[in-house]
Amino acid sequence: MKDMGKLFKQAQEMQSRMGEMQARLEQMEVRGVSGGGMVALTLNGKNILQNVEIDPGLLRPEEAEILEDLIVAAHNDAKSRLDEKIQEEMSKLTGGISLPPGFKLPF
Repeated sequence: MKDMGKLFKQAQEMQSRMGEMQARLEQMEVRGVSGGGMVALTLNGKNILQNVEIDPGLLRPEEAEILEDLIVAAHNDAKSRLDEKIQEEMSKLTGGISLPPGFKLPF
């Protein structure tokens, strides 16, 4: 029974640390860029787009398709960076223990 109590306590501590990590992630921002910096955007830790910056030279009707592609590329760059930061935070939380594939802690 002592082991069950210890396990329960560890679960509570992990839940508390998870809440702290979620709060840190909510405050986190990542910036993605494309086109050599001609398009940049910022995502928050909840993967919500916060800001888009576009070089004024791209704001021509004939450049619309290029601009659209650059926005998508910048978003993908930011999303990738956010995923890396989330993975770093998860690694800190789990003490470096890898979670099984497909296993996700609640966010």
